[in-house]
Amino acid sequence: MYQNEKTLSSELIFEGKVVKLYKDEVELDNGYKAGREWIKHPGGVCVVALDEEENVYFVEQFRYPFHTALMEIPAGKLEFGEDHRECGIRELKEEIGATAESFEYLGCLYPTVAYDTEIIHMYLARGLSFGEQHLDEGEFLNVTKIPLSKAFEMVMNNELKDSKTQLAILKAAYKLKK
Repeated sequence: MYQNEKTLSSELIFEGKVVKLYKDEVELDNGYKAGREWIKHPGGVCVVALDEEENVYFVEQFRYPFHTALMEIPAGKLEFGEDHRECGIRELKEEIGATAESFEYLGCLYPTVAYDTEIIHMYLARGLSFGEQHLDEGEFLNVTKIPLSKAFEMVMNNELKDSKTQLAILKAAYKLKK
């Protein structure tokens, strides 16, 4: 059964560089009141960069919350109001030094629906040309290319942990198979 929750109050608890944390009080359909904590996030973009030999370009970087390096496709955070396609083009250039002739939208995903407004937009980039990386200050990553068929297997074998990477690889593989 669908429920609608009416916001009674909303309080900004924390405002950081990336997220804002709110604590709200809501009224449920049955009249009960409940608390909600949620994060406002500007969203992000990720790019499956695919070369002519069907290799996918990955970046490996340390992710502090997990205290380990993870393999991911190039990605980045949007600024509030920023066009996600333009952000993807920029991140592709920054992280792996590539531009693409074709930049095709694969859809979006909501990675954490219970408490976060983040939406990640996914793209497939083809017709790659390479130049220099332009990493952000304090950004350290290694670039690796892996055949799409192997990346697909890595997703299915739980070797790639990042959700945006998993879904974008699956969507790209499906698209190319059709």
